[in-house]
Amino acid sequence: MTTRHAHFESPVGPMFAVVTDDHLVRLSMRDQKHLPTALDTGTEDPGVARDVRTQLEEYFSGERRAFDLNLQLRGTPFQLRVWTALSEIPYGEVVSYSELARRVDRPSSVRAVAMANARNPLMIIVPCHRVVGSNGSLTGYAGGLDVKRRLLEIEGLDVRSDNVVAEIAPSTHAEAR
Repeated sequence: MTTRHAHFESPVGPMFAVVTDDHLVRLSMRDQKHLPTALDTGTEDPGVARDVRTQLEEYFSGERRAFDLNLQLRGTPFQLRVWTALSEIPYGEVVSYSELARRVDRPSSVRAVAMANARNPLMIIVPCHRVVGSNGSLTGYAGGLDVKRRLLEIEGLDVRSDNVVAEIAPSTHAEAR
């Protein structure tokens, strides 16, 4: 197993990518909260994240709505469920933390879902920025609220005074009933 990493600039600040073999295992802001302490980042290789950088540039310019990268998520079974549910939130839509908890069949575990969301190892790619408070408020984001606001605006959402002015996606469980 070969692990390499790269640092690069983006429109939202310095990014850090870790690739193991051909799988992206970490994409984060260089100074974000909740960075793992024991992640083997391997050797520095500026070219290792070429596809990641290209697809992020396309995303930031509004040309890309979905990413096509080899990913490898590492976490607890619960975290993996939450991160999978995050990946299913469509571009340009937001859901509340309570809705995300319902989507992973843990409606009374909103705080646990929020903690798993905060520890998402692939920011932007696994769109944890699409989760907001039940009233549309921009609540915590590991990269900072300014970055979260910028990402939501790139996706066409109207964000004013730290609130998303958009309809929050309805509960899929309520629709199924």
